[in-house]
Amino acid sequence: MQLPTSVQLVVNFIKEDKQVIAYAPALDLSTVGKDEEQARSRFHDIVTMFLKDITERNVINEVLTDLGWKKEIIRNKPQWVPPVVTSMNLQVPMSA
Repeated sequence: MQLPTSVQLVVNFIKEDKQVIAYAPALDLSTVGKDEEQARSRFHDIVTMFLKDITERNVINEVLTDLGWKKEIIRNKPQWVPPVVTSMNLQVPMSA
């Protein structure tokens, strides 16, 4: 099963003090940078390393399935498709 050449993922950028965290729920991966541009660049690097690692260790099926990815036929080729991730603002209680 091959990985698509690219996929569109939801990546959340969270400003925390003097740094920005980039987090993608579909891969459960995060990284940090001094600003959004650096966080984006580092996120690209960490995704590349992650996919290379799971490919070399031959654990793509287990890892992506556990993360909610599905195998689908796209243009007559089986490919991995990420889970649909949505974000919304929710009002939550702040007292225990």
